[in-house]
Amino acid sequence: MRPLRAPYVPGADEGRQGPFVVLEGVSGVGKSTLSRLLAKRFGATVIHTLTEPHAGWSDAVNREIRPLPQFAFYLSGLLHASDAVRQYLGRGPVVADRYASSVTACHAAVNGVTLDQVEELIAPFRPYLVAPDASFYLTSSDHSLKERLGTKTDVKEDDTDLFSVPGRLARLRENFQAVAEADPSAITLPTDGRSPDELADIIVKYLENRRAQPDRHRHRHL
Repeated sequence: MRPLRAPYVPGADEGRQGPFVVLEGVSGVGKSTLSRLLAKRFGATVIHTLTEPHAGWSDAVNREIRPLPQFAFYLSGLLHASDAVRQYLGRGPVVADRYASSVTACHAAVNGVTLDQVEELIAPFRPYLVAPDASFYLTSSDHSLKERLGTKTDVKEDDTDLFSVPGRLARLRENFQAVAEADPSAITLPTDGRSPDELADIIVKYLENRRAQPDRHRHRHL
């Protein structure tokens, strides 16, 4: 992989003032609620993979453009989000509601391509991305997911497509599992039977243990 050259090298890191934590998983699994709780627990800044101005364009992009430019849009949003993460880490912890794994898993599922094809596109830009300290992959049963979507106030097309598009949810789950297995920062976190506060407790305890004994607290599942 060729190194990035000016002016495309990422901005300088001034030193992290806290961990960079990522929450991954299908729509409706509870990432947004959990990210807000974590922000309160340790004073973190919360960002979404699609920060402004990208966030306001996503609906039109998903409806109107073909897969490759659609991918380029989400890659652009990811690179922009990474710049924001780098900036905010100079002030304190950061929690990201989705990150690189969502771009990979979701694009592959929606467009019917393999994860390898998507990774081939994203690989040249990996050096630009801030690496997470921990990425929690939230999982849920169909029943729990439907319950959460039923109480969600900002239901979007991505949410309804999970059950209305044949095979969409299964493909997303398979993709997230495969991406997690290749992600050195991944921790799988089942959400069934656990409240958002309980999940936040688990994550905070994991991060505290990891900070105290970084070589002994490295779990793939919680």
